[in-house]
Amino acid sequence: MSVRGLTKVFKDFWGRSKARAVDNVDFEVRRGEVFGLLGPNGSGKSTTVKLLLGLLYPTRGHIEVFGHSPRHVATKSRIGYLPEESYLYRYLNSHETLDFFGNLFELSGSDRNNRAEQLLEMVGLSQTRTRAVGEFSKGMQRRIGLAQALINDPDLVILDEPTSGLDPIGCREVKDLILALAQRGKTVILSSHLLSDVEDVCDRVVIYYGGKIQAMGALKDLLATPDAVRITSPALSRETMERVLGIIRKDVAQDKVRIDTPTQNLESYFLQVVQNARQAAAETSGATSGARVAAYLRGGAEPKQSGEKLLERLSAPQPAAVAPSPPEPVETVNKKLEALAQPIPPAAPKPASTPGEEKAAQLDEANQKLSSLLGKPKE
Repeated sequence: MSVRGLTKVFKDFWGRSKARAVDNVDFEVRRGEVFGLLGPNGSGKSTTVKLLLGLLYPTRGHIEVFGHSPRHVATKSRIGYLPEESYLYRYLNSHETLDFFGNLFELSGSDRNNRAEQLLEMVGLSQTRTRAVGEFSKGMQRRIGLAQALINDPDLVILDEPTSGLDPIGCREVKDLILALAQRGKTVILSSHLLSDVEDVCDRVVIYYGGKIQAMGALKDLLATPDAVRITSPALSRETMERVLGIIRKDVAQDKVRIDTPTQNLESYFLQVVQNARQAAAETSGATSGARVAAYLRGGAEPKQSGEKLLERLSAPQPAAVAPSPPEPVETVNKKLEALAQPIPPAAPKPASTPGEEKAAQLDEANQKLSSLLGKPKE
């Protein structure tokens, strides 16, 4: 994906310039990269996303997605999009929602069903597949929104504030999913104002302000502090610490040296506490912790259940073979053949019935039919 000189100016009813949302923006996104769009509210992030999707026309500039215009129909089928607000049909349940979006991409019924089950398990909504999405909390709506964005196994995934409304566990799972998609070679564009989320997953970022790019580059380069060095080691004795500090202070002023103990971030500590307490957790009708990334998104083959069953049958002990019976003597075989060759005597003819007997039989048969129709017991 490449963007050159992208500009979007919104105008009022009389054609006068009202707001310059995006102003002469240039950047490229590589395949398999997680690219972040950062900036305060109103800086142009969401407008850029809508331009990349072909939902808005640029005032000036050029956008190329997979070698085509973003309004190219075949290109759109390779894109998955999670908008900032979840636009869902509130009276459909989770499974019906994913089936609906899968049908838009002309997926077969079996593919829609398989992918829906995998996605619901992945985003932790497998227990809510029969609940209407209008009853969901905001976090649960973000989860089902993320699932619908991946139903077509897209090559480009655009996520606008994907962790908004999610609990810390859901945020961690979304970030793990983004990293898994990137490892498979998919391109992810992440628009967010939550800097910690971007820092955990993005390779490169652009920072918007006033519709312009104020900074761009790899996170490790942008965040590096070239005039300082951090040394991490196991806990040292007091004597060893004094010797190390003495060597360092020979070249560095004493007020420039700082010693502290490394700490984990709050997210890691929170997830560890929840993991320890999960064994005693009760069942819930809401969102749960999701499972691993859906199989079709990992690019791996589906679980070969039929093959495993075949191996079980092949490895199972086979029943003992029945020993064949000894051959019959020739005389016995000849006698059986002679008996089969004897002509079959004709069947004895039935005695002719008189007209009175035939009429009585017909009357009895009629009575039986009438009794069965009326539900009466036969006399």
